[in-house]
Amino acid sequence: MPEVTVKMISELRERTGAGMMDCKKALVEVSGEMEKAIDFLRKKGLATAAKKAARAAEEGIVASYIHHNSKVGVLIELKCETDFVARTDQFRTLASEIAMHVAWANPVYVSKEDVPQAELDREMAVEKERAKSEGKPEAILERIVQGRLAKFYERVCLLEQPFIRDDSKKVRDVIAESVAKVGENIVVGKLVRMAIGEH
Repeated sequence: MPEVTVKMISELRERTGAGMMDCKKALVEVSGEMEKAIDFLRKKGLATAAKKAARAAEEGIVASYIHHNSKVGVLIELKCETDFVARTDQFRTLASEIAMHVAWANPVYVSKEDVPQAELDREMAVEKERAKSEGKPEAILERIVQGRLAKFYERVCLLEQPFIRDDSKKVRDVIAESVAKVGENIVVGKLVRMAIGEH
């Protein structure tokens, strides 16, 4: 069986818009054959998520989560295209699970695009200096910084974090799976996390 490479997974993701883990599973399932992997994802309805991402999400709900000790609380705005989907149990469950995830993982931003450039520049500069002080060769510094930046995004961005209920998937993959199931774009709007003793 041919090895499933990161390049193959990235290509399939680009062509279908499905999540990384779904792309990997599809390629493994069909022994690395790209066209068969696309068909595999289409049959599961996962290849449509990216196409729906361009559509406006103006409906939705505000979900809340209060931790059992009443010391952590979260409000999250989860948006979709129609009130019909917003009222479904599946959508409400997704919103509740994301709110619980926020309480646990404490993201600062929703997506990578929300991170201010100044903060990103500072993080890159720190990681570059750290890699230099560790004696890493100049030729690979950029690659090291990019790898550490991915870890930074996992710490601070909700969509990049491993999902609390299944850490083999990122939060964005879980949302993409729901998009495929409900047939509408789903977007995380605002999120607020409050905890006693945190400022």
